[in-house]
Amino acid sequence: MKYLLLLLLVFFALPAMPQQADTNYLKALYDRCLDFDESKADSLNIYADIIFKQAVKLQYDRGEVLSSRLRGIAEDLKGEYDKAIVYYFQSLDAARKLHAINYEIAALTDLAYVYVNTKQPGRAKDMYLECARLSEEGKDIHSVITAYGNLGAIYNQLKQEDSALYYLNRGLTVAKPYAATINVSSFYSNLGNVYYAKKEYDRSLSYFQQCYDLHVKDSNEADLWMDNLNIADVFIEKKNYDSGYVYAMHSIQLAEKMNARSKEADSYAMLSKLYSRKGDYKNAWDFQQKWYSIDTSLVNTGTNETIATLQERFNAKQREQENRLLQAQVEEAHFRNKAITLLALAAAVIAIIIALLLIQKRKANVKLQYKNDFINRQNEKLAELNYEKNSLISIVSHDLSTPFAAIKMWLNILNDDVSNLTDEQKKAVERIQQSAGKGEMLIRSILDVEKAETNQHKVQLENFDLKVFVESIVGDFMPAASGKNIQLHFETPDKHVYLVSDKQLVSRICENLFSNAIKYSPPGKNVWISLADANDAVNIKVKDEGVGINKEELPNLFSKYSKISSSPTAGEASTGLGLSIVKRIVQELNGTVFCESEPGKGSLFTVVLKK
Repeated sequence: MKYLLLLLLVFFALPAMPQQADTNYLKALYDRCLDFDESKADSLNIYADIIFKQAVKLQYDRGEVLSSRLRGIAEDLKGEYDKAIVYYFQSLDAARKLHAINYEIAALTDLAYVYVNTKQPGRAKDMYLECARLSEEGKDIHSVITAYGNLGAIYNQLKQEDSALYYLNRGLTVAKPYAATINVSSFYSNLGNVYYAKKEYDRSLSYFQQCYDLHVKDSNEADLWMDNLNIADVFIEKKNYDSGYVYAMHSIQLAEKMNARSKEADSYAMLSKLYSRKGDYKNAWDFQQKWYSIDTSLVNTGTNETIATLQERFNAKQREQENRLLQAQVEEAHFRNKAITLLALAAAVIAIIIALLLIQKRKANVKLQYKNDFINRQNEKLAELNYEKNSLISIVSHDLSTPFAAIKMWLNILNDDVSNLTDEQKKAVERIQQSAGKGEMLIRSILDVEKAETNQHKVQLENFDLKVFVESIVGDFMPAASGKNIQLHFETPDKHVYLVSDKQLVSRICENLFSNAIKYSPPGKNVWISLADANDAVNIKVKDEGVGINKEELPNLFSKYSKISSSPTAGEASTGLGLSIVKRIVQELNGTVFCESEPGKGSLFTVVLKK
């Protein structure tokens, strides 16, 4: 209010001042108003009235251009885009009558901004192309650079990244010789957006960070808000959620400091996206509600239609001015009648098309329902067949284990007295014993897999010292390792490591992993087994110097009955079930297992079990 009273006193003294000074003051006042933010939107209308009235008194021909644009900016800041576009068109029309290219470019830029905010990037592009043409004709370096930057941004919105990169790089090339006087941060920001759209997130982050560093020096809160929001978005896509949260919260703080409601809404939308990607849908929903409750940039269909109507009115006015000498009242009436007739016919055609589409959609829904019912019936049949398959495998595997037990019993009797056997007979007995062991191991693996699928095993939880437990299992595998001249190394923390889990299932995990490490390692190599105690979990790691696994085979490594190109180094048997059993047991214990491997360099298996 103090500044307004001072301004009024100055204007009361205007008649005593020279006319050139008066008009210069009006231009200076207009330039000052361009820096107003949303909190001063109402003041813009007051200054627009003052400029218009004083311009009339002083016969200043740019009064309508300046005042109309300020009124448009005021409505724009309040989110009243249908009113803003009226004033921007008035400013554009007045600028064209005066052949004032700079003000014409300013009005076109304002209109493009409205079209961007109302989700009409195609029309915004047309406005920016006209700005670029006028700037190139006027040979105004600053205007050319601005036009190229705007075109880069709008082509990115239209998902035409190559065109966006063309204009942005072209603008940056023109701007660099004037870097001392021209702020190139907008080019870095737009280049970051383009590479974000191309999913090249590291390059995108690099440009956004350069832009952020420039704005930190300038202490521009609005630009810093946008930089924080852009960097947060990149970190979300990179799944670096902690960093994304920090930058998103910075953007909210800046928006609240500026009292910019639309910016605050965009920041809440970013936090909603972050929590949604993390799977925290409660917080995502809460921030989404905050976003919707204050978002002033969402424009309904009615507003878009109003803006489209205003655009058509402006274009019609231009056509009328160009052709007024060639038109007559009779022709206008004829044109209107013809237009009404065509609109009526078009409406009828649209109604028929909609009716046909609805009928077609109903037919499609009937077909879709039939297909869904058929799929459900097939799924039920498959479930029954799968149950019967599991039952049959369990029965067959169980029944097969009996003859293998008998074979082992008779082998034990033969081994008790081998003095009467020849060397050839002893070798035969040894081969029978090996074949019986492999067969029994295969049946046991099949039973483990099918038991896991049918959930027949009941987890028995107990608290035990994992360090002592694993150490005993490692001891069991020492003979097998020594047989291949392989060194087993067991590394553990100094303290005891306690775990609440099923000892039988943990034993099966270790046995399969230790066996594979020895089986796929050449003689004379090393196998490292280690335990690590984390805050809420324990890690069991098995590292070997074996043949390794191809990168293409890693995704199917834990699939049931999967076979890989790598083979055991001493001709040992491999069923393809061991890692599948490990995967299922780890999942049953609410843990995770993963593998890192490279052909010729060995493999590292890591099991993470929650305490």
